[in-house]
Amino acid sequence: MDPTTLTDYFIILLASLLLIGVFATKFSSRFGLPALVFFIAAGMVLSRFIYFDNAFIAQLVGTFALIIILFEGGMQTKFATIRPVIKSALSLATLGVVLTAAIVGIGAVYILGVSLEEGLLIGSIVGSTDAAAVFSVLSGKNIKERLTATLEAESGSNDPMAVFLTVTLIEWIQSPDHALSALIFSFMLEMGLGLLLGLAFGWIAVKVINSINFDSSGLYPVIAVAFAILTYGATAAIHGSGLLAVYVMALVLGNSDLTYRQSILQFNKGFGWIMQITMFTLLGLLVFPEELPGIMLPGVALSMILMLVARPVSVYASLLFAKFSFKEKTLISWAGLRGAVPIVLATYPLMSGLPNGQLFFNVVFFVILTSTLIQGATISPLAVKLGLVSDTGAQQHSLLELVALGKTKAEINHLHIHAGMKVVGKELQELDLPDEVLVTAVIRGEQIVTPRGNTIIEEGDTLYVLGPKAKRDKIKEIFSFRESPYLPVVPDAELIPEDSDRRIFKK
Repeated sequence: MDPTTLTDYFIILLASLLLIGVFATKFSSRFGLPALVFFIAAGMVLSRFIYFDNAFIAQLVGTFALIIILFEGGMQTKFATIRPVIKSALSLATLGVVLTAAIVGIGAVYILGVSLEEGLLIGSIVGSTDAAAVFSVLSGKNIKERLTATLEAESGSNDPMAVFLTVTLIEWIQSPDHALSALIFSFMLEMGLGLLLGLAFGWIAVKVINSINFDSSGLYPVIAVAFAILTYGATAAIHGSGLLAVYVMALVLGNSDLTYRQSILQFNKGFGWIMQITMFTLLGLLVFPEELPGIMLPGVALSMILMLVARPVSVYASLLFAKFSFKEKTLISWAGLRGAVPIVLATYPLMSGLPNGQLFFNVVFFVILTSTLIQGATISPLAVKLGLVSDTGAQQHSLLELVALGKTKAEINHLHIHAGMKVVGKELQELDLPDEVLVTAVIRGEQIVTPRGNTIIEEGDTLYVLGPKAKRDKIKEIFSFRESPYLPVVPDAELIPEDSDRRIFKK
């Protein structure tokens, strides 16, 4: 087959995979399963026709995908939501991972007949929960916000511990004379560098994105993703935790006064789906289905240990002093989904040339697949049975699609009106708005209210305010709380021409 024809077939195959992946999300949401299950299955089917065993490419694509997934998840996580549960999430992300790795590792020693070091390596690989799986399963569910925030914060921050344990154990297997004190120091250094560089790159990214003016709004998501990739690369290059740095950097961006927020978020969602489809399909290709029957029983046994013993023990121990009820801890225990990170980590033994590398990959793959199938489909029903579903429905976000036209220094600010703001109960004409600032839309519930001079601002309203970037601080002051001089304004990420129709606002 000539190269041109091969290229054409490859393009058709890629398009088919993307289409299958998109349609698979409909089935995943209906059955409560993470979409990654369908992507992996597609890769396994393709492995019957395409031979692929390049662990390096799989690891490279997987790492890049993790950067995008963590970046997307971090940008959508609010400090106000995770602040009350941050101690619990960090406890799960550290102590919880260690306990899970130890229990699963001991089980692997007896079930697989491997050495203690190799058993702990398997436990470390499956020690962390998966951000992509957790975000996708919990999205749109009415599970109580405190629990959702804990699970999302845990899944976004527990990857560094799993990566550290996996790399450390591989080094220990290859060089048993490594000093324990040096390994502990290395872990502290990685975590510290990840945190500091994540904060630094986040601050720099906010300053750059808010100060630069591109002709096209489509460039802002690109520069944001570029900063995320740079954050990982620069941190990893000096032996810091790149994944932690990306998540922290995304938290800074997501909780800052950021221009083009919605453009960046929507781009990340689409790009994240592409990377998930590509990554999990590629990893599915690494699995040889004919080898799975031989590890089916050991895989089921380790899955049961992970779901019914290791995860519950690690959760109850990590949350021993946390103010969670028995039912809440039970749900958190059952919501420990595994996915992207464990599968990527399973390529590390292959890359390191360990004798049992392929066995480890197949076992980990089977553990993750069965755990995801069982837990992913039952989290929502369990939450209902335990009475941990909120009475209020999921928040409905208003949709307002705007387009940047040419060069402009104007922006749309997306403002949600809370109780205690100085503007609550006032008419629009009573606001001391500068001449260049206009209220272009008021969203009240599911209705769009045409803004007029006598329109009264009510608690719960969402206002879209058009104005020059130079007037941003003035807008903050007008829409601030009575007891606080400033309310963070969240620009809705889209620009429109400064000479837009001002007849929308009538006094």
